[in-house]
Amino acid sequence: MKTEDHSFLKPETIEHISQIFKVLADPTRIKILYLLSQEECSVNHIAEVLEMSQSAVSHQLSILRNLRLIKYRREGKTLIYSCNDEHVFSLLKQAIDHSEHQ
Repeated sequence: MKTEDHSFLKPETIEHISQIFKVLADPTRIKILYLLSQEECSVNHIAEVLEMSQSAVSHQLSILRNLRLIKYRREGKTLIYSCNDEHVFSLLKQAIDHSEHQ
């Protein structure tokens, strides 16, 4: 088969996909994303549910925000986080479904 018959991904696409899978490879971030797929949450609520410190949660949220997987809105002094990328949340749900049905 000739090379020109293939459609290759752009290097920046491959890099972005790699970044997403790296983020999803962390158990804490999986928990946070799963929680945010269920409801909008403040840092305090996430920390309470996951039994983590607020600073540890904030660190993980900044990683998720940098990839634009989550977003936040301000309610007074509180930041409320929610999902920002339905594709990644769909991927996470598919992985959960796959894992639970083996």
